[in-house]
Amino acid sequence: MTILIVADHSQNALKPGNTQAVACAEKIGGEIQILIAGYNCAGAAAAAASVAGVSKVLIADAEQFTHTVAENLAPLIVSIAKNYSHILFVASAAGKNTAPRVAAMLDVAQLSDVVAVVSPDTFVRPIYAGNAFATVQSSDAIKVITVRSTGFDAVASTGGTATIEALALSPDTGLAKVLRQELSKSDRPELVAAKRIVSGGRGMGDGDRYRQILEPLADKLGAALGASRAAVDAGFVPNDYQVGQTGKVVAPELYIAVGISGAIQHLAGMKDSKVIVAINKDPDAPIFQVADYGLVGDLFTIVPELTAAI
Repeated sequence: MTILIVADHSQNALKPGNTQAVACAEKIGGEIQILIAGYNCAGAAAAAASVAGVSKVLIADAEQFTHTVAENLAPLIVSIAKNYSHILFVASAAGKNTAPRVAAMLDVAQLSDVVAVVSPDTFVRPIYAGNAFATVQSSDAIKVITVRSTGFDAVASTGGTATIEALALSPDTGLAKVLRQELSKSDRPELVAAKRIVSGGRGMGDGDRYRQILEPLADKLGAALGASRAAVDAGFVPNDYQVGQTGKVVAPELYIAVGISGAIQHLAGMKDSKVIVAINKDPDAPIFQVADYGLVGDLFTIVPELTAAI
């Protein structure tokens, strides 16, 4: 078997999740190749070639791949799909955008958010917002899979000696074009890659108090900032802070949930965290059922005291 991983990258480097996808591929078994489709993306290709366990990196370097547009990327993947038994995507925004189109063009069923490998044709994925797990077997000749990175321990990002091979390029389909892209800039760690996360919920009251209370704690811990969907919907913070089923799925070493009740939607995105600390005035809040440590009380008193003690 030969497995293709469609890399999620920023032209010069790999984004979080790719090394976990390689770990998933190793559990499936077989030769592992990575596809880098981008523009002036030699840096990302070199990074992929250094990942342990990868035998070959395929590079498609053309202007139509500047942005991860599924309408251009999917035909390229489908053109080489017959060479592979499995095609893996990171379960990121880019992967979730492209994988369904590839599966449809190949007329196969997609296996989404895989968190464990039972055998080369049988996989485990969460259902019901992570409250249950389904074991799914696929008889498709080519299996299209999105990999939830929290389900696998990353392989080493260095030490690999894969060869790099240029692909024949597919033309620009002209079906979609990115007109503008706005990237938020922050000195904090990227949310999905952070080892420590401080998240706030509706209990923060408003955006000003969210920043006044949580930013000093995050600064002390070197942590990323997150939020529940309720806090995002209320306008406290931008939607790229959202952790949960419809936001980002994270599994840091430390997750501090402040003023978050613990709705199923939010728990689905963070309950794999190594250590969970919950601060809430309601002792019956569902968040305490998954927390390793819980503090019941007024967050506007507890959090500043905690920050001062660090």
